[in-house]
Amino acid sequence: MNVGGYKHVYFVGIGGIGMSALARYFIMRNVKVSGYDKTETALTRKLVGEGIDITYEDNKEHLSEDIDLVVYTPAVPKELGILQTLESRDVPVVKRAKLLGIISEQARTIAIAGTHGKTTTTSLVAHCLKDSGLEISAFLGGILTGYETNYFLGSSDWMVVEADEFDRSFHHLKPEIAIVNAMDADHLDIYGTQEKFTEAFFEFIMQMRKGGLLLLKEGVTEHFTVAQWTAIQEHVEVKVFGFGPDCDVKISIDHYAMGGRPVFDLDQKTGNNFHDLLFTLPGDHNVSNASAAVLVCERVGLSEAQIKHSLAGFLGVKRRFERIVETEGKVYIDDYAHHPQEIKAVCKAIRDAYKGKQILAIFQPHLYSRTRDFMVEFAEALDGFDEILLLDIYPARELPISGITSQALAEMMHKPVAVISKNELIDSLRHKKYDVVLTIGAGDIDTQVTLIKKALESK
Repeated sequence: MNVGGYKHVYFVGIGGIGMSALARYFIMRNVKVSGYDKTETALTRKLVGEGIDITYEDNKEHLSEDIDLVVYTPAVPKELGILQTLESRDVPVVKRAKLLGIISEQARTIAIAGTHGKTTTTSLVAHCLKDSGLEISAFLGGILTGYETNYFLGSSDWMVVEADEFDRSFHHLKPEIAIVNAMDADHLDIYGTQEKFTEAFFEFIMQMRKGGLLLLKEGVTEHFTVAQWTAIQEHVEVKVFGFGPDCDVKISIDHYAMGGRPVFDLDQKTGNNFHDLLFTLPGDHNVSNASAAVLVCERVGLSEAQIKHSLAGFLGVKRRFERIVETEGKVYIDDYAHHPQEIKAVCKAIRDAYKGKQILAIFQPHLYSRTRDFMVEFAEALDGFDEILLLDIYPARELPISGITSQALAEMMHKPVAVISKNELIDSLRHKKYDVVLTIGAGDIDTQVTLIKKALESK
């Protein structure tokens, strides 16, 4: 498949963050692009403004005869009429992940994988390389603040991509440099067990280019069998980074500067040491993400001065510890966290940055299956906040599961918690006492951000 010869590409599910980046790949090459999504969003409106024709109705009348490539996401139901009509035509129909893999084959690919931290780390790597003058291409899993896009078109042979484990998407990539930030079980509706989940990551790693650089966060190695770990070490150069004394790259946080911004050091067994690195996002998990990015930049060839400058200037990613309001008396942060370990990490980051403050968390669970699989862990993670408002579970691609509800989750928690609808959210906020408000979840809770911001500013 040669992606250079198409004239009209149609995206089914174009509003997805990965799909929209691919749509921009084609539109920036002057290829006609159109698509379908079930919901109009700020992102789809921006795509329309960039010249892409989008429909929100499952109507085959939107499908012109000149479409010669169809790209779809597994999040779209197979019974969708538009998808079925396109599949009946004599044109290629490919998954998003396969197309990304084909595009990346000719590049020196840097891939960031892991259950947590993918988007922040991918965006940070892309920012640092671009900020330092390297003309990279990049497919990001979020909208990078300051650039307001999730795609970069560059002239160098370096490409940065987010390697998604959902539906085994990352098996289409063959990176030269890879990061694995975490391998806590997720997507068990697909993988079934932690062992199968680990096998998928092992396969991803073994597809790396021979002799490439693999960066593993401490703890990840514990998931592999002895045979897998031996095979990995024979295939690529491995560096384990983390806060433990035995790591190949040891992270030490020296102190937190104004606004909870960490200053940290990296000491390597092999390679350069870095001291007094200032990063913009608080929390051990974000310092870990930043450390991985530093090691990638070192490998690519950036100087210490370039790395320090870019780290300190990182403005973040939409919905990744995004500070919506930050004044003397009010703080509102929005985050994409939707796994118990991510919620724990965000909670610790907020506690570190805003010590002694009363924290109100608003959480929208994502997927019935994930809520079922980690019900106990979710309750434990959410109990780290002072008070919690729970929205109904966001189903995404799933049908309800009997007994799996936000109310069932609330009944397992110990901290003050209320289950409310989105329509009740703003009124509920008016009757709460808090110093910091946090919204978390991967569903459509982001549609409430502007309303919450206005409510806080008027209080």
